[in-house]
Order: sequence, then C-alpha cells, then structure tokens
Amino acid sequence: LAVPRRCSSRRAGAACPSPLPAGRVRAAFLRFFQERYGHRVLPSAPVRPRGDPRLLFVNAGMNQFKPIFLGTAHPRSELARHRRVVNSQKCVRAGGKHNDLEDVGRDTYHHTFFEMLGNWSFGDYFKEEACGMAWELLTEVYEIPRDRLYVTYFGGDSSLGLSADEECRDVWLRLGVPASHVLPFPSKDNFWEMGDTGPCGPCTEIHYDHVGGGRNAAALVNQGSPDVVEIWNLVFMQYSREVEGHLLPLPQHHVDTGMGLERLVAVLQNKRSNYDTDLFTPILDAIHKGCGAPRYQGLVGDADVGRVNMAYRVVADHVRTLCVCITDGIYPGFSGAELVLRRILRRAVRFCSEVLQAPPGLLASLVPTVVEVLGDAYPELTKNANQQIVDIINENEAAFLSSLERGRRIIERTVQQMEPSANFPAEVAWSLYGNLGFPLDLIDLMLEEKGISLDSAAFNELALEDAKRKADGLQAGQREDTNTRLDVHSLAQLQSNNVPATDDSPKYAYTLGQHGQYEFSPCQATVLMLYRDQSLQKEVGAGQRCGVILDRTNFYAEQGGQASDQGYMIRLGQQDVLFPVEAVHLCGGYVIHEVTAVETLHAGDQVQLFVDEAQRLACMTNHTATHLLNFALRYVLGDHTEQRGSHVTAERLRFDFDIKSPVTVEQLQQVEQVVQDVIKRNEVVHTAEVPLTMARSVQGLRAVNEGYPDPVRIVSLGVPVESVLTRDSEAAMQTSVELCCGTHLLQTGAIEDLAIISERQLVKGISRVIAVTGRQAKQAREVGQCLAMEVDSVSLRMKQRSTSIPEVQNLSKEVGQLTKVVGSTAMPQWQRKELQITLKALQRTANTAIKKLELQQAEEKAQSLLAKHCNQHVIVDSIPADSLSILMKVVNKLCDKCPGTSVLLLSPQASGEVLCACQVSKNCLPVFSAADWAVAVCAQMEGKAGGSSIVAKGSGHASGMQGALTTALEFAQGKL
Repeated sequence: LAVPRRCSSRRAGAACPSPLPAGRVRAAFLRFFQERYGHRVLPSAPVRPRGDPRLLFVNAGMNQFKPIFLGTAHPRSELARHRRVVNSQKCVRAGGKHNDLEDVGRDTYHHTFFEMLGNWSFGDYFKEEACGMAWELLTEVYEIPRDRLYVTYFGGDSSLGLSADEECRDVWLRLGVPASHVLPFPSKDNFWEMGDTGPCGPCTEIHYDHVGGGRNAAALVNQGSPDVVEIWNLVFMQYSREVEGHLLPLPQHHVDTGMGLERLVAVLQNKRSNYDTDLFTPILDAIHKGCGAPRYQGLVGDADVGRVNMAYRVVADHVRTLCVCITDGIYPGFSGAELVLRRILRRAVRFCSEVLQAPPGLLASLVPTVVEVLGDAYPELTKNANQQIVDIINENEAAFLSSLERGRRIIERTVQQMEPSANFPAEVAWSLYGNLGFPLDLIDLMLEEKGISLDSAAFNELALEDAKRKADGLQAGQREDTNTRLDVHSLAQLQSNNVPATDDSPKYAYTLGQHGQYEFSPCQATVLMLYRDQSLQKEVGAGQRCGVILDRTNFYAEQGGQASDQGYMIRLGQQDVLFPVEAVHLCGGYVIHEVTAVETLHAGDQVQLFVDEAQRLACMTNHTATHLLNFALRYVLGDHTEQRGSHVTAERLRFDFDIKSPVTVEQLQQVEQVVQDVIKRNEVVHTAEVPLTMARSVQGLRAVNEGYPDPVRIVSLGVPVESVLTRDSEAAMQTSVELCCGTHLLQTGAIEDLAIISERQLVKGISRVIAVTGRQAKQAREVGQCLAMEVDSVSLRMKQRSTSIPEVQNLSKEVGQLTKVVGSTAMPQWQRKELQITLKALQRTANTAIKKLELQQAEEKAQSLLAKHCNQHVIVDSIPADSLSILMKVVNKLCDKCPGTSVLLLSPQASGEVLCACQVSKNCLPVFSAADWAVAVCAQMEGKAGGSSIVAKGSGHASGMQGALTTALEFAQGKL
C-alpha cells in the first residue's frame, strides 16, 4: 500500500520522485481502508440531496448517512447494514450555511466543489482505532513527516457541562505524537454539530505545517495561517443535541471523518495552493489556450493586477461545479439549488467576459478537460453526454449576457428618473438581483461609475425579509415533525426494549371482488407505544395530538412519492369512538399514525384499523398510472428520459423527467395514447419481493436514486416478475418494470383514462407533467372539447369580417377571456397548446382588423373636418368617436394632410366623459406645447391630461365641454 511521496529534501542534487498524481492519492485512501481494515467502498452520492429539504447540495461526506446517525434507516435497507464504510464524496458548498461562493478566487484554497475523503464507523470502532488508522495512513502510506503534523482535541466546555476529551488526547500520545504537538481547543474548533439539533460530538483535527524544518508551529494551529492548515477532521458522534439545547449520550457511538482531497494533494505534491495541483492545472492551461490572457501565476490580492489570476481560479472552480451538478441533475434555474447554480454559472461568465476578455463559449469549452480530470473517479461524468453539459452552459451564458444588457438599461432608466443626490432604490436592485440574476457587486460597480450609492440598509432589509420567509416555512415544517418523526433516543429505546418494527404487509392485502370492486382486508392491531413531544409515552389524554405505534398496520406510510393513507381506528368493543388517522409516516421501520386522541389512548389497547378506501384506491390508480406514464415517456421521447421525481396523491400525479428538447403537442398525444393502449388491454400488475442485487440486474429496470429495502419489491405491468428476472430477459425493455414500495392496482383497466393537464420546464433540461385519471381525466377531455367549440365559434365569427368596430372589439375581448380560461382550466395539455396557438392568431387578426377599421373611420372623419376647416392653422372641434385611439388617429390624419396645422379634438361619450386628443405642428415649437394645451383644456372640464410637446391626450366631464372648446381656441391663438 505504500505510495511514493513528493521529495521533501532540499539538498543540492537530491533526486526527487515525480509528484503523486491526485488519482493515486484518492485510490490509495480507498484501498487502505478497504484492504487493511475491512471497510466497504461506496460510490459518491449525487450532489443533489435525497430526502433532506434543508440542504441545497450534498456538502459533506456524511449527508448520505444521516438516517444511520438519526436511527431512521429502515432495518431492511442496505444502509442499515453498514458498519465500516469508506468513499470519496462529491461536495458543493455554495448557498445555505456553508457558503464559500464569494470567497472562491480571492485566495488559493476556497472552492465551491471539492472532494471529501472519508471513513465511517457505525457503532463499530471508536476513538482509538480511528486515530490509529489516520496516523498510519498519513505517516506510513503517504509518508508525511511526523514532525510536520499537529493534532487538536476537544478541550472541554463548562457551558455544555463537558470536560476535556482526555481519552482522545491519550490515544494520540500512545501513538507517539509528541505532547507539544497535541493541542486542546474549545468547542468552536473541536466540537462538531450536524445542526441546531441532532447527533454531535467532540472532534480531533490533524494539521500540517507547510514550512517544517524542525520548527515548532503549535502557536499557528487554528490561527488562520496559510502555513499551517487542517487536513483531516475526525468526528466522534457520542451525543445528541435536544430541542431544549441540552446534550444526551447517543445509544450508539459513530465515527465520521473528512479530509479534503484538494488540500491533501497539495501537501503530497509539495504545493502551497490547491490550484497548483494536477486537479486544476489542466483546466487552467485550457483557460489560457481559450482566452489568450497572460498565463496563471497564482497571484492574490494587490499583486493580482486586474484580477486576472482571480478570474482563472473562479472559472476553474466553477466549471468543475457546473459539470458535477448538471451530471447529477441540478440545472441552472430560479429557486433553491438551481438558483445557486445559476449564480455560479453567471459569476464564471462575468469573469470570462469582463476580466479574461474571452469570447462567448470559453466556459463550455472547458467541459472535456474537467471530465478528463474527474471522469475516472466519477464515471457518471463520462456517461453523461458532454454535449448536454456544453449545451446547458452555452444556453445559460447567452441568456445571462442578454440579461446583463437588460439590467444595464433598467439601471440607466432608473437613474434618469431619480432625484439628484438620492440613493438607488433598493426595490429595483433587489429585483435585478432576484429576477435577472444580476450580481450585487456588479450593481454596486455600475452605480459607483455614475457616482450613485445603493440604499444598502433597505436592500439588506429586503434580503432579511426574504431569508425570514424561507426560514419560517422551514421551521413550520420542523414543528410539524415533533409528534411524527421519532428522535434518535426514542428509536434506540424502542429497539433496546425489543419493540418489533411495524409489520405493514397488510397494506398490500386487497383483492378484486366478483363485480370488479376492490375489497380491503380488515386489520386488527395492538398499540405498542405512543409518541408525543419527542418522547415515548404509554398514555395520551383526550384532545392531544400524538403518534401511535402499532404492531401491525394496513395503512400506507408516506414514502416513494406516494401520499400516506388516511382513515380512522377504533378500540375493540368501543365501536362508536373513532380516532381519525390524519397522516402516516415511516421512521426506522416503525409506522407512526398521526392521531388526535378523542379519548385517552393507552399502550396495549386493541384497535381495528379502517383505511379511507376511496382515497387509497385513488392513490393506487394514480401510482400505477405514474408507472405507465414513466414507461410511455421513455417509449416516445427515448431511453435517455430519466425520472427526476414524482408525487402521487388521490387527486393527481406529478412526474419530473429529463428532456433534451421541449415536448411537442404530437409527443404529448403519443404519450397519452401509449398509456391508453395499456389501460385498454387491462394488463395484470405483477408484484414480488426479490433480493436487491437480483433486482438491480434487470435490464431496463426503472429506479430512482433512493435507498431501497432488501429484499425489494418489483412492480411489473403485464409481465410476471419471474420472466423479468430471467437471465438476458429484455421483457423490462418492453413494459414498465420498477422498484417500488407503493400500493398499486391489480389490473390497469381500473385507471380508465389518463390526461396530461400540465407540462412545463422546471429548469433547462427538466420537465414536469401533471396528470389526472379516471373521471377527472374524462372531465378534463370534456372541458377541452367545450373550449375547442367556443374557440371554433369565435374563429368563424372572426372570418365574417365585421365592419363594426364595437363588434370586433367584443370579439377581441372574447378571445382574451378565452385565452385566460384555456390557460387556467384543467384540460389535456396537448389541446391547451393547440388552442393557445389558435387564440394567439385570432388575437392578432382582431387587433389588425380593429386598427384597419379605426384608420378607415379616422380617414372619413378627417376628410369631413378638412372640408369644414379649410386652410386654417388651428383646428378645434368636437366629433363623435368610439375611442380615444380613433380620436387620436383623426388628429394624426389631419396633421398629415395639413403639415402646418395644429389640431385639438374633443369627443363626448355616452358615459358623460369627454375624450381629448391634440397634436401641435413642429413649426410652432417650443412656444406652443401639446401637453400644455391638453392640460389647460382638460382642466376646464375638471379632468387630467398628459403627453409630449408634439402630441397629448386626456379626458374630462361633459359639463365643461363648451368652455373647453373656447379655452382650446384662445390658448392656441395666445401662443401663436
């Protein structure tokens, strides 16, 4: 396992071996723990977090193991069987609590994407073994000089009631680390916490002195010195932080270690900067070739004139993040992780264009180099077509450059409208930042150039309000969990008391009756324990909300994208007292029924369970339809179509999937047709539990990134599971075969129909469809047909070419109302798109007809007025006109025909309002202003007006019309 290290000798003529490549550093770490200490090597989890809404990105190696730390892993899952694990995890820290984005590029060690090397023990070894393995790897395998290593340990914290971790200190001393290199630090440095609550514990860190030479660098540890850096953190999870803030010992002790690969490689390659290692140098070389800027020199701060070196680091770091995130299904977008990724991309584009002066496309051109550097460790990068990553980057770059131009125009316009010496409005800056993705520092820079300041206090207030809104939503979700999500201590207590996991197999106990109706078997159960306010209780009083744990249940707990069952339970012998079950959750193998007790509930009570059969059947229908939809999308759009998420309720189903190009009307129709064909065939829905390894060998199997139990349930439509499992069988390629724990129909015919009522792109490359089934689908089709008939009717009337402006205007209004109804009503999406295209064309036709008729009417009225006011320099009169638009057109026509004439016309309306329109000859400027003329006239009618020096319009009341005509003539004569 020994690997040749960089040469640390500085003697003249000393032969130095070539630096250890990053790929071999990573491989040696994994091999060490696998071969010497029996760890299981796991692949990196995707950087999109699974089942953790609090996280934007996977930001640490431990994220995928949270269910183990919390005790919530399903007992039959692969996750629950892990004891010793090692991996190299892809991590992104940008946005949220761990946000390195704005620091990236300013120094030589911050990154948004990095690799975390880690080894874990779940209830197996602890401090002595963990420290020994780490010391052995660093000093014997990587051959790092021992005198350059310093270790820290937790020095105690009286506020936590914790003494110093002397056990850890003594382990290091026994390993031979000098006492002068073993240093205590307070909790801010050496006590690790997962969050405000949850598993936590003391940690020990290993630091490296880049300078060495026999000096004692203990005083520089944890002081922010670039010479002495932390390289490895070993966390000993032995406590749990409770809601009230106090610490309780964990039932099982765990080890969680993390070592940044980039920093380790810098040490082993004798580099002071991560960017000088072979993880970055190929990308930096590619940037130089692509932009022609001076070569990267590693300069920082004032030495980096023009921020060229900072730009190199920003672009190199950000393009790695973009490649990894897009490969793992996170695309630049408008909320959450997608919004953060959009900001990363836009930051990189700015440095490319503004600092490196690179042509558009440089960022995307770096993708093949990134894949070459990281592809061996993360093969998903090579499987994902590079072209897709390139296309997404290029399209978003083009959109951003366009947004920059729009943003500049908005800033210019706002500045022109501002009062002198005023601050730039925070609302406008926030809109630029939030809606256009305009970087805040760029807003500051552009305002600085104009000598204007942003109202920073107001801007920060808007940012705080936004953050508070998001936090309130998150806390509300957390508060709801106190009676339904078992905490780690309660789970451990249940297990230590040998309380068995809930047998939920009765949820699958239903059959088809003689007349095709579904019959659900009754279920009798015993209350094993009650859960309230994060503690297990044997009794809960009337009116209290609690979680009920039973020995068995026929209720489906929310999982796999399917909503939980609802229903009620009764105590045996007490038929008239119903305990409504509002929601059901699964936690560590225990099914928690959320109940508000109408009477006192006790552990040991015998209950009978009644599922809401209508709601369950609707969920079953929609879940089976979701599988069919998944298959149909792949069949129509191609094998590259991968599921990105789904959600099934009794009302509808939602399905997210990859797309390479927008879904067309024809494709939507084809997808519906494929689904309807399977429905008509009334295929049998086959299910079976099989070992997970066997299930994963099935060709064409549809599975999402989820932790499945072992054995796992396979759902196959129309083909028996045994046939699907046959060696070399391609049966799963021709039908829907998925790993799924959900409840399904027994035959597809009960779906009756499926209508896709919505399809839209969430972000570039990911589309979301919403569909309904059965009677709802039929109703959607009927509504669609009715609306199509209404559109046809409007279309026919439009073709009759009415010569009445009010008639055509009414048709235009009808088209507008239909457009709103078609856009918001549940109907087949393909039909909605067709009708929207038709309505858009009808609206254009109506607008053109109105404009044409108005011009005709204006021409007639202008001719009549010309005859009446022949050779006059000022025309003031009143005429009938249906709208201000027509009145204005008459004024324009008169002025076109008599270039030196100024015209003001009034038009009384049936409502009692008088319209006013005027135009002043350019020959009369600047003495005579149209705006002043209209204001004076409309004021006479107790109205208002506005416009420019040449044209203006307004309105007033009919009672002042005669006086207004007199005022109009006198005003003009006075000016001329």
